[in-house]
Amino acid sequence: MAKKPTKAAVDGEEGAPPAGSKKKLIIIGAVALLALGGGGVFVMKKKAGDAHAATAVEVKAPIVFLDVREMMVNLSSEAGQDKARFAKIKISIELKDAKVEQEVKPLMPRIEDAFQVYMRELRASDLAGSAGLYRLREELLRRVNVAIHPARAEAVLFKDVIVQ
Repeated sequence: MAKKPTKAAVDGEEGAPPAGSKKKLIIIGAVALLALGGGGVFVMKKKAGDAHAATAVEVKAPIVFLDVREMMVNLSSEAGQDKARFAKIKISIELKDAKVEQEVKPLMPRIEDAFQVYMRELRASDLAGSAGLYRLREELLRRVNVAIHPARAEAVLFKDVIVQ
């Protein structure tokens, strides 16, 4: 006796899973892929953060501030001005570390000379406002770095500025 063929055998779908289980398999695969991707991103960010923290710890060296003696300079007179104007300035130079400080200290007379020569040509209007002080700071930093080359100053900081 011959067996009656089943419906699956007639359609040619022997052992094929039902359509609902294919959708479940695709959804589970997509969720697993997203979870693995998210975990990978988390691990990579954590490693990058650890590397950044290690770099930040290495970069922190003791910054040194070297004081320049207080200077009082006679400013250039402006057109139509009879009264002499003066500027009294106290400056500190920011250096990367103590090694650079030892290189710069013997050159302080050269730095002070560069400052004096430049500031005697200034007018009181050149120092007016924050923009004037910013330009003065940038120019003094440039002159310091020229005077102490190959060492390098990080910044010029004003402790006191009086224009009279």
